[in-house]
Amino acid sequence: MASLYRLSARTVAAAKAPGLYADGGGLYLQVTRGGDGASRRSWLLRYTAPDGRRREMGLGSAALVDLADVRDAALAARKQVRSGIDPIEARAKGRMKVRAKVMCFRQCAEAYLASHESSWKNAKHRWQWENTLQVHAYPVFGEIPVGEVGVAQVMAALDPIWLTKTETASRLRGRIEAILDWAAVRGHRTGDNPARWRGHLQKALPTIKKSLRVRHHPALPFAEMAPFMTKLARQAGVSARALEFCIFTATRTGETIHARWSEIDLDAQTWTIPAERMKIPREHRVPLSPAAMAVLGDMPHSARPNDFVFPGLRAGQPLSNMALLMTLKRMGRGDLTTHGFRSSFRDWAAERTDFPSDVAEAALAHIVSNQVEAAYRRGDLFDKRRQLMDAWGQYCVPVPSITLAM
Repeated sequence: MASLYRLSARTVAAAKAPGLYADGGGLYLQVTRGGDGASRRSWLLRYTAPDGRRREMGLGSAALVDLADVRDAALAARKQVRSGIDPIEARAKGRMKVRAKVMCFRQCAEAYLASHESSWKNAKHRWQWENTLQVHAYPVFGEIPVGEVGVAQVMAALDPIWLTKTETASRLRGRIEAILDWAAVRGHRTGDNPARWRGHLQKALPTIKKSLRVRHHPALPFAEMAPFMTKLARQAGVSARALEFCIFTATRTGETIHARWSEIDLDAQTWTIPAERMKIPREHRVPLSPAAMAVLGDMPHSARPNDFVFPGLRAGQPLSNMALLMTLKRMGRGDLTTHGFRSSFRDWAAERTDFPSDVAEAALAHIVSNQVEAAYRRGDLFDKRRQLMDAWGQYCVPVPSITLAM
């Protein structure tokens, strides 16, 4: 043992000159000179890793780790080498596991979004990321330590929507994979990525091509709009008013719930949706019918222009993306979707009015598929759209006839 344990506690305390002092078995006391001229003593273990590489492993400061303890640590490391384990890599993995317990998946997702702020095409792109995670991932494993997110959790988030919302499910899987990759690179988790598709989830889930079918959003037949809107008008709350406004303007959920007072010109009865919130990144003007204006009249008009027209429960936040769907469920119409009312509007315009189809398509902010037509169209048919939206509002909320007594 004397040939192995060459140093003594007195030798360690007295070592001042820079250099390596061997204890045996690859363990050294390393003395260096600091910028202030004082000696720094630390422990160093040299060994040959299982893959043949010569490695040096720090075992701490001699001021904190005494000779007996460092010999025990060196012995444990040598045993790992004999077992085919690289002690440096094993220690790094252990530290990653400890750090992984510190951050939950939601925290990693928020950090990922913040670090990629400059790469988003527009504000809507980031909103889509956040909304997808908020609705489908966070309720399942948002608060779980990111190092513990596995296949079971990922599948629990994907299974309910894989065959019904295939595009959303595919994007959700990719976004989870990207966040978990980020967490691994930052040292918050180890191991394979449970959201990886190739050679992994593709074995457990049907491919998008096989599961994807043309599915139309459940829509209310336009002939039933008036009684439905009468029932909706009786519903209390901000989400009910937002749903009314969304229907009267034939807009999308995200466009409505994120509407701000600064976008609305009450005098001109016009709502201008900025390009970054549109599916097609182009500013969209919406003529507000008397019916839509009546909804705005029911909402407290904030003096701060950036406040949301339809505020959520949390200060400074809009309604959640699910708020309008929950209103439909409370009305006993969980069979419908908010987006489906755009189809109701389009069917009504085609079958009950003489407005040209391009006016209805412009009202829906659809892109013109005919390139020749698109090249010649310069305006947004705003005046004609105002007539159309006024007619739609009157159809949804017909004014009762008045019989005069004779």
